[in-house]
Amino acid sequence: MAGHLHNSEAFNYGVETWEAYKRGCLSKDLVEEQKKVQEADLLIFQFPLFWFNMPAILKGWMDRVLVRGFAYDLSKVYDGGLLQDKLSLFSFTTGGSKEKYSIRDDIRYLLWPMQHGIMHFCGVKVLEPHICYAPENVSEEKRKEMLAAWTQRLKTLWKEEPINCSPEWYFK
Repeated sequence: MAGHLHNSEAFNYGVETWEAYKRGCLSKDLVEEQKKVQEADLLIFQFPLFWFNMPAILKGWMDRVLVRGFAYDLSKVYDGGLLQDKLSLFSFTTGGSKEKYSIRDDIRYLLWPMQHGIMHFCGVKVLEPHICYAPENVSEEKRKEMLAAWTQRLKTLWKEEPINCSPEWYFK
């Protein structure tokens, strides 16, 4: 943020970023990132899963770029969110096997905060994640298969339907 604080007596990050957005006082780099989001039809987040979550640098990007007024308004969230014309995809690698990241044999529980709590909250439609489990622990042939599968998926991505981001889909 550039400029002065809205309330220097009681700092509230959400309020301060919202006020800065409304005043046009977000820093230049954040405005540039928001412009990239506005111009994109599809947001692909490629990362290594770290401590069962996205890396802190990616979470920080989301916290700073997807601010109230730009990505959501408290009266316009989920299917009515401000970024409802966007698609997103989380593509990530893990350090362990599928079993290590599954709760009740399903990784959806782990993805709930990222896919539903951030993307869907902002109105973004979410595609099935692309996951490569423990690429450093598999053969070179298996890694090549992982890359080939990702390459093929990228060619057909626009034909995919978004997942149902309702709690029922995640917690059935």
